[in-house]
Amino acid sequence: MMIKRLYLKNWKNFKKAEVNLRDRVYIIGPNASGKSNLLDALRFLRDVAKPEGGGLQRAVKDRSGLTKLRCLLARKDPEVLIQLDLAEKADSEVSWRYTLGFKSEGTGAQRVIVSSEKVEDAHGNVLVDRPNDEDKSDKERLTQTYLEQINANHAFREIAEFFSSITYLHLVPQLLKYSEQIGNYRLESDPFGQSFIERIAKSPSNTRDARLRKIEGALRTCVPNMRQLQLKKDQETGKPHLEALYEHWRPDAGWQREDQFSDGTLRLLGIMWSLLDGNSLLLLEEPELSLHEEIIRRIHPLIWQMQRQAKYRRQVFITTHSEALLQDKSIDPREVIRLEPTQDGTLIVETSEEDKKLVEAGYSIAEAILPKTKPKNINQLTLFPL
Repeated sequence: MMIKRLYLKNWKNFKKAEVNLRDRVYIIGPNASGKSNLLDALRFLRDVAKPEGGGLQRAVKDRSGLTKLRCLLARKDPEVLIQLDLAEKADSEVSWRYTLGFKSEGTGAQRVIVSSEKVEDAHGNVLVDRPNDEDKSDKERLTQTYLEQINANHAFREIAEFFSSITYLHLVPQLLKYSEQIGNYRLESDPFGQSFIERIAKSPSNTRDARLRKIEGALRTCVPNMRQLQLKKDQETGKPHLEALYEHWRPDAGWQREDQFSDGTLRLLGIMWSLLDGNSLLLLEEPELSLHEEIIRRIHPLIWQMQRQAKYRRQVFITTHSEALLQDKSIDPREVIRLEPTQDGTLIVETSEEDKKLVEAGYSIAEAILPKTKPKNINQLTLFPL
């Protein structure tokens, strides 16, 4: 399943925004335009729907409350709303439409309550439309969504399962390299890849080895002297480690563990494993960090290659500032959305017909669209007066 259309109202930077989406989505825009906030709308639904420790109240609390979520421009409309159209493929008909609106209770404990929750199927049949009569007779029910209640979502449980399996990855290599010094504390949902190696170790051995072989083959382009990528447990501690055989000038090649890998190698490993592991939406935050420009140029074909090799093709959202990443001329202009800050909130801008013609004429996304994200008056940014 994938997200075919997204609509936001009063969500952080976005007063009102709507966009159509494809299998791969590149999100570009100036700093503080809302790229991470756009991804967080989807992470929010994941946090509401996840079976353990989830729910609307927790998801809002983890984001420091409703006042931090609601767009500052929402002076008269207190409701925050997220609506998604879901489909099996980008070119297939809509299977589901899910809408969730919420706002402050307005009295008493000022709790967050559901102001609107609606589920429609492929035929336009409305399966859920809240608040309903039961909600009106017992307003405590409005503190929870049907997404988080297994006795209420049986007719559309695949939506809840889709949301709860969304993966967000912004891998920080140092958390892997120095995990023993940092200790055992793990952030919930592991957004920074702290448990990346443990996740690899928990996968079935045949699946794990097959994926590592695929990743090794892809990595040889970027890390030419790396061979025999494998998972091996420490004999003393039992802790799993990634190991690779590096060929160098010595007659005997040397084995290295993940704490000796470069930051870029670890980030590539995380991206490729995530593309092969799972079938739900994958959110990647600035995958170009720590990578050489020539490797960044290969990220798009690498993602395409990994998607083709995966058992299930994951939809991927990617935030980026990178000119090198967007120079690949195989990127479809329909895969790119641009965020444009305005005095009325951030707009989500799909590729225009004019920009599509430029790409058809041979320009890359980096040449045709990325320059439009350049901050205004950037030439005035200087540490020293002229």
